[in-house]
Amino acid sequence: MLHSRKLLYINEIAKCGSIRKAAERMNVASSAVNRQILALEEELGAPIFERLPRGLRLTSVGELCVEHIRDVLKNYEKLQGRIKNLKTPQAGKVSLVTTIGLAAGPLPSLMARFLEEHPRIRVLVRSDGGVTTSMPVIAGEVDLGLGFNIPALPGIRSVANFDVPLGAVLPVGHPLAERERISIVDMMQEPLLLALPGTSLRDTINLAVAPLPISVEPILETNSSEMIKALIRKGAGVSFLNPLDVLMECRRGELVYRPLTDAHVRPQPMKLFARARASLDPATSVFIEFLLGELIEMIREVTEPKLA
Repeated sequence: MLHSRKLLYINEIAKCGSIRKAAERMNVASSAVNRQILALEEELGAPIFERLPRGLRLTSVGELCVEHIRDVLKNYEKLQGRIKNLKTPQAGKVSLVTTIGLAAGPLPSLMARFLEEHPRIRVLVRSDGGVTTSMPVIAGEVDLGLGFNIPALPGIRSVANFDVPLGAVLPVGHPLAERERISIVDMMQEPLLLALPGTSLRDTINLAVAPLPISVEPILETNSSEMIKALIRKGAGVSFLNPLDVLMECRRGELVYRPLTDAHVRPQPMKLFARARASLDPATSVFIEFLLGELIEMIREVTEPKLA
């Protein structure tokens, strides 16, 4: 290894908040880890961790150190990948953080095709809940992020931006499904199954409904898109959803997606992003090129009338 194990110790303690837990995870003695930290703090002339009754917390100096350490460790991992590429071309690893909805919806079929075309590239897909946060990317824990309503931040850079339309999702055989496009007012006459307030999807729905003289009174609210889709299939109601989340069900003829007639409705912005200062290795670049092509085709498919 081209760097000191001190870096690994500090990174692990920052994750665990405890020298004991970090030592257990790294299978070393707590005293050895503590000695390394004390030695580095003496070398820097400043404490890295604030000692608290129930653990350790990074100081401002420690936060700078951890940022540098994660850069070093990430670059070392990329170096290993490049060396491996010299021996086995197209080998490598790429990591992505995304939403539960995207991870359970269109991404599995997309990943299956990617792995078939690039069997020497390993992929890590992580979902952090209903929304994608930028923190795993900024911290260097993953290479890429894919999510909705991602704000512009100094620590990230956009790789690609997409406008994904809000649409009506209905059970097969519903009278409104005979139309190519549906108005919000017509949807409001039906039992509504909606995303919870505070989610990015619900924010988009609320913006779409706000100019109209109608109130939103859903019969059910949940942060589970899978529950909403299951209830729609059973005929319990209709919904406004991100069409990528129902693409696979529409392809199988289980649900119907229709664009909205209302011209004022804004699309939901989706962003593929990377860490601002990080270089992209060959495996990540190959993955990005594949992902962009697939997402563009998927979005084109869901925006066409009569998807189902």
